Amino acid sequence: MDIRFLGGAREVGRSAILVNDRLLLDYGMKTGTPPQFPVDSVDPEAVVVSHGHLDHVGAIPSLLSGDRRPPIHWTPPTRELALTLARDTLKLHGGSYRCPFTETEVKRVTQVSETHGYADTFEAADHEITFYNAGHIPGSAHVLVDDGDTRLLYTGDFHAGGPESDGDTPDRTDRRGEPIRGQRLVSESTARPDADVVVCESTYSDVTHEARDRIESAFAESVRTTLWEGGTVVVPAFAIGRTQEMLMVCDAHDIDCYVDGMGKGVTQMLAQYPEFVRDGETLQRAQSNARFVTGRDGQRKRIADKNTVVVTTSGMLSGGPAMTYIPEIRNLPVNKIALTGYQVEGTPGRNLLDSGRAEIDGRVMPVSAQVESYDFSAHADRTGLLDFLDSYRDARILVNHGDRCEPFADELAADGFDAVAPELGDVCRQ
Repeated sequence: MDIRFLGGAREVGRSAILVNDRLLLDYGMKTGTPPQFPVDSVDPEAVVVSHGHLDHVGAIPSLLSGDRRPPIHWTPPTRELALTLARDTLKLHGGSYRCPFTETEVKRVTQVSETHGYADTFEAADHEITFYNAGHIPGSAHVLVDDGDTRLLYTGDFHAGGPESDGDTPDRTDRRGEPIRGQRLVSESTARPDADVVVCESTYSDVTHEARDRIESAFAESVRTTLWEGGTVVVPAFAIGRTQEMLMVCDAHDIDCYVDGMGKGVTQMLAQYPEFVRDGETLQRAQSNARFVTGRDGQRKRIADKNTVVVTTSGMLSGGPAMTYIPEIRNLPVNKIALTGYQVEGTPGRNLLDSGRAEIDGRVMPVSAQVESYDFSAHADRTGLLDFLDSYRDARILVNHGDRCEPFADELAADGFDAVAPELGDVCRQ
C-alpha cells in the first residue's frame, strides 16, 4: 500500500491522503491569508471523508471540476456539514483566491454523494472501507481501508475519553442517569479495528485535558455569577460541534441562552440525525431551551444590552455575529467573554487572550469585559492518544495533524512503536 501525504503532515489544516494513487481520504483547506490547499492536484477514482470540518472537507467541491466525477463517500451528517461549509465559503469568498470552486461544482457534490453508517462496509476504488464512530463531532469517522494486502486505519480527528471527573467515575449523567464520558453531544470513540498501519492525529499530543466535569462546573458557575451581577456573557463557539455542546451544557445547568450564527442551522440539521449523537432527545431539548437570533431590526444590539447569555460564531472571533456582540459589551467589566476552544496564533481570539484587546472590523479595541477560556476540546489529549495507540503496538504509526508531529513520533518510537511523522509530499509504503 502506498500512502501519499498531500496535506495535514506536520501541520493542522488541509488534510489530504492519497492511497494507492486511487483513493483520496479527505481534501481540506488551511485557513489564513492566503489560505492553503493540498500540495498536489489529484484525480482520484473515489473520495472518502472522515468528518465535516473545514480542514478536512473545505476543498472537496474542487475535485469535481471539468469532467471529473469521483464518488464521495461519507456519513449523512458529514455530507450536510460539507455542503454547509462549501456554501458559506462561496458566500464569503466566491470568485476569489480564497474559494477554489464554483457554485456549479458545489451542486455536483450532491450528484456524486454516497452516504454510509458506522460499521457498514462498502467498496470505493477497489478498496474495502468501513466507518467507525470517532467521537469528535456528529458523523465523524475513523476510516478503515483494506486493499486486500494491507489494512490502514485513518483516525481522522477523534476523542477517546480521558480524565472526566475528580473521582473514580464521572459525576455527569444523562437523562437516564447513565454516566457521561467525554462530550455531551457525541459518545467517545471505542472502536479498535485490526490494522497494519495507523495514520493518527496528534493535535493535543502534549496536553492533558482538565477533568470535563470540573470544566463544566467552572463554566456554569462563572456564567451564573455574571448574570447575578447584571452582566452579559458572550460565548464564542465553533458552529459545528462546539455550539451544540455549549447549548447542551447550558441546558444541563439550567442556563437560558440565545444562539446565533451558522451554529443555528447546524444545530437544526444535526437534530435530524439522532443516530449520530449521544442522545437525540437531549439535543432537541437543548435546542428548544435556546432562543434563536434572527438578527433583524437591531436584535443583536438589544440582546447585548440584556442580562443574558449568547452562544455565537465565530469561535476565534474571526467573523460572524460575534463581531457585533463584542464591541457592544467590551466596555463594562461586569460583562464576560467565555472562549470555549483553542485560539490559533494570530487570530483575534488569541490576541484578546494575550493582550486584552480585540481587532474588530480592522480596528483594535481595548476590552474591559472579563475574558475567560475553557477547554471544551473534542480531540483526544495525550492520555487518550496513548490509550488508543496502545492497541496498535504491532502496527506502523504515521503521525499527522498536529503542531508537534515529529516530537510525538519520536516519543512513540522511544516507547517501542514503529512510528514516524511524514512530511508533506512523502509516500509511505507498507
